[in-house]
Amino acid sequence: MTAVLPETVTVRPPAREDAEAVLALVSAYNTPIVGFADYTLDDAVDALTEPGFVPETDGWLVFDGETPVGYGWIFGKGDRHLLDTDLFTADPAVETYLLGRITRRAGEIAREHGHSSVQLDAVVYRADETRGRRLSDDGFARATTFHRMRVDHTSAVDSPADAPVVPEGVTVRRGAPDEASRRTAHALVTACFQGQFGFTPRTFEEWHAAHENHSAFDWSQLTVLELDGQPVALREANDQYLEDENCGHIGRLCVLAEARGRGLAKFLLREQFALDAAAGRVGTVLHVDTNNPTPALGLYLGVGMRASLVLDVWRLEVAA
Repeated sequence: MTAVLPETVTVRPPAREDAEAVLALVSAYNTPIVGFADYTLDDAVDALTEPGFVPETDGWLVFDGETPVGYGWIFGKGDRHLLDTDLFTADPAVETYLLGRITRRAGEIAREHGHSSVQLDAVVYRADETRGRRLSDDGFARATTFHRMRVDHTSAVDSPADAPVVPEGVTVRRGAPDEASRRTAHALVTACFQGQFGFTPRTFEEWHAAHENHSAFDWSQLTVLELDGQPVALREANDQYLEDENCGHIGRLCVLAEARGRGLAKFLLREQFALDAAAGRVGTVLHVDTNNPTPALGLYLGVGMRASLVLDVWRLEVAA
């Protein structure tokens, strides 16, 4: 994965001030594939300022003269055994260059953190067949598939008056205004998602800093359900899709194994639908791993959600 770039091309680390250039590159890449940018200026700022992201070593902004022509990044959480990456360019030579830089950096991160190898994940729209073929040619393999699920709030059943009844014996804790409630949420997320595809446990401090940096999230959007005084389920909503789609977004939804079968997940879903409809949002979206060990996809289909986008995760194991 090497490429010789023309002499007019330069590369430097990105900075927060490059957010508009990054947005333009992402928009230009995504729009022909899915019909819209699927990205906002806030998304770009959040990514460039993500706690733990080191642009000097982990980001590349490519210019041809004064014109931005490519952008790539790599990012890891927790112990850095699993790394996420993405790149945006219309130039195949720039794509090859960026993928080479990203892959080499993945090997360096593996050595820095004492791993014999790391797993490098790239999320690609199913419709982007060209990117999928190129990743396959470079040794990546399709690891799983996510669906972006959506329900539209256009009928009477989605009215605020139809908000679901709280299940018997359940206490609803809305918002996480203090450290204790946030630590409870962090513990729930870690317990629920441990072992699931793409999940990396993080310390409370790292997890908290990431949430504080997320411009579309507020701690009031976090809901915890308790049974007999014990926290057993969580819903984390945010405004990720408010600006571009006028939709609510459920970023995390989980129920501890011992509390499943009581309708808690369905309650959390239907309540969020009602909240979003009452706020004038046209829909609610979330993402689901179609290979999830829990029957999540069937649950979402059962409450009226449908896939609006299909995204594949391509994975490469990179040796230190």
